[in-house]
Formats: sequence, C-alpha cells, structure tokens
Amino acid sequence: MAKIIITGGTGLVGKRLSKLLIDKKHDVVILSRSPKNENEFKWDISSNYVDEKALLNTDYIIHLAGAGIADKRWTKERKEVIINSRVKSANLLFDKISELKINLKGFISASGVGYYGAITTNKIYQETDNAGTDFLGDVCQKWENAAHQFSTKNIPVTILRTGIVLTDNGGALDKMKTPIITPLGSGKQFLPWIHLDDLCAIYIKAIEENLEGIFNAVAPEHHTSITFSKELAKSINKPYIGIGVPSFMLKLIFGEMAKILLEGSKISAKKIEKNGYSFRFETLKKALNNL
Repeated sequence: MAKIIITGGTGLVGKRLSKLLIDKKHDVVILSRSPKNENEFKWDISSNYVDEKALLNTDYIIHLAGAGIADKRWTKERKEVIINSRVKSANLLFDKISELKINLKGFISASGVGYYGAITTNKIYQETDNAGTDFLGDVCQKWENAAHQFSTKNIPVTILRTGIVLTDNGGALDKMKTPIITPLGSGKQFLPWIHLDDLCAIYIKAIEENLEGIFNAVAPEHHTSITFSKELAKSINKPYIGIGVPSFMLKLIFGEMAKILLEGSKISAKKIEKNGYSFRFETLKKALNNL
C-alpha cells in the first residue's frame, strides 16, 4: 500500500483513478482549492500554499492538475492560465517536496499528445520525436520540463502523453454525441484516443511496477475524424452525414483553438505495450460498446 497524492483529483480522470487506487487499498490524498472530504487538503497555486500535512509520508504524486485546453477561446490571458496551471503547480510541489525533504518514490505527470504539435501527417509519432513548434507543443514541453526537475532529486519521473479520453460521463465524447454525427473539417485528421479505464490502469501500472520514462497513453488503433464519427454513429444509433463541419466555421467559433479540432496525427502506443501493458479496449468499437 502506498500513499499517493493526486492533483486534479476531482476531474474526469482524477475521480476514476482515485476510486481504482482506493479499491486497491492505496491511501489517496487529493489536493484541492476547495477541500470538501476528509482525504482532501487545500492548496493554492496563486499564493504558493500547500497544506503540509498532506505531503507528509507521501510515496507518489500523480500530477493531473491543469486548466482545460478546450474550455475557452485561447486569448493571451487564457494561454497563460493553461500554462501556469500546469507548470506553476508542479514547481510548487517540487519546492515543497524539497523543503520538507520528502523522499518520493515517483512523480507521475500527465501531458498531452499535443506535445507533437497540432499537425496532420501520415507520420506515426513516437516518444523520441521532437516537440511541435505551436502553442500546444510549447504547453506540453513546459509541462514536461516542470515534471523532469524531480529527477534532479533522484526521484523517478513518469510522463503520460494522453490522447482524447473516452468516458461514459462528460468529456469529449459527450460533446460528440450530436443528433447527427459528422466529421470536422476535412475529416482526414487523426484523433488519438484512449478509454478512461485503460488510462487509469497505466497510471496504476506506473506506481505498482515502477514504470519510468515518457509514454504515449493512446489506444493502438488509429482513427480519422471520418472513421471515428462513423463508428460513433453506429454505436449510438444516430445518423451519420459525411459532409464535415466546415473549417472556416470552426475557426470563427473557436479562433486559434480550432486547430485541435482540425489537425491531428497518428500516435504510437508501441512503447507502453512493449513495457507490458495490454489494452482492455484496443479498438474503438470495443471502447464505445463498453461506454
């Protein structure tokens, strides 16, 4: 049994992950701006505050905190919030862990497949590929650099570059379930995805099997916006129309943020599979049927 702190523990992934870890008899502590339950402790990035009681005797930190990439238009101020919520929060944890001399067994951080940039190519991106030169690439690079500083204290660091997380309650899938299912833009962009339970299982594997390094947390089956939309329409018995939502319309509505809807490449899952992870939901059909 390990003591595990989760930041972003009240979010989509954090809630499910917390439950699964508790079911496995781990001691889970949530850092929250507004603690409500007995296992939740206050932290406040703006005032550089963490309740030190939460940190004592901690074995692992799972860092999921971060403002939603697709929640609001990317104004200059919003971009700062997106970066700071990931980077400053990791820096705060690093400072407190150093100050209290806590010997962590591991620091496990979320990241995104946006690391490779919002681009559509036939290339299959692997963990050794360079970061993209756009906003998302910059966000993920800074996010990961903040995590890597823990290795200067000889703390093993694990980073999971995550695709679209599919869940039966909230998240991207809910927004896709429109009365008529259509692709976006050209429909040729790829949508790297993963079932919530597979993602949580990879986090648990990182803790219980000392998985260290950078891994793409995506399912092995590749889908474009077109093939994803067709599979979704079939699974929820909704009509599918192959005429995509026009790119110009999405750019008008979302501004620069439309990039994440209109661009996307294939991401390799081979490294995590070679490290012994076997996907429960390796195909989109299986994932959607489950959800």
